[in-house]
Amino acid sequence: MHKSAPNARRLGALALIVALAAALGACMLSPGKFAAELDLRKAGTFRFSYTGEIHVLALSKLAEAMQGKGSSATFAEQPCFEPDGGGSARKCSAAELAEQKENWEEQQRSSAQRKARETESMKAMFGGIDPADPRAAQELAARLRRQAGWSKVVSRGDGLFDVEFVIEGRLDHDFAFPIIERFPSANPFVQVMRRADGSVRIDAPGFAPAAAGEPYRGWMQAAAVSEGTQRAPKLPEMDGTFVVTTDADILANNTELGPQASPAGQRLEWRVTARSPAAPTALLRLAN
Repeated sequence: MHKSAPNARRLGALALIVALAAALGACMLSPGKFAAELDLRKAGTFRFSYTGEIHVLALSKLAEAMQGKGSSATFAEQPCFEPDGGGSARKCSAAELAEQKENWEEQQRSSAQRKARETESMKAMFGGIDPADPRAAQELAARLRRQAGWSKVVSRGDGLFDVEFVIEGRLDHDFAFPIIERFPSANPFVQVMRRADGSVRIDAPGFAPAAAGEPYRGWMQAAAVSEGTQRAPKLPEMDGTFVVTTDADILANNTELGPQASPAGQRLEWRVTARSPAAPTALLRLAN
């Protein structure tokens, strides 16, 4: 086998990640330890905050998978065999060596072209940020700090960020968190959607048990195997609380205890871990 085989495995892992990331249609964000709060008034004003960890899963794994750039792989002569089928090895002729080298060089060109295409695909998913660039995390943090609401974004390495986010306004439109500038899509942690009848549906798909990394863990493990290792990537442990306070009518919710009285009116609270039974959801009715 040529010395370029490990590089080929990296390319295979990268192709797997790109294909599955595209299929998921998301930037693969995952919460770690966090506290999230949504205060929604029946008059239509709201305040949302998220304090804690966000993990950009692909930022760590893709950076590792894409490290094949500038590989120093060199051609290695392969044994030649007698044509009688006896299996005995012999010294290759000059013509055979030239053919081997030509085939190897073609493989190198094809791998480089494929890697360039995959890199551009991932840069598109990251809004122009190259995940393999050592400065990618700092660039993403700087981009988030430019957006309204992100008062703190600190990279802790390996795709993990400590953040503080607060935003308030009037709910005359749907709301989702997080949204990242120039990213074509991201999997939302929390969605707030207004209905035509005046009700508001609150969903937190990013706080579902499967969002703790389970769908990603499988394909990231597959990528590790494709690279020739059995090392599973370390993913953040989801552990937090999501609280909704409101003076609006609560029509439905899936909390364990149901609405609780609070100075803000009523309070819904979900404890969110990888063992939670379902993603938080609630339906409220605002004043007409």
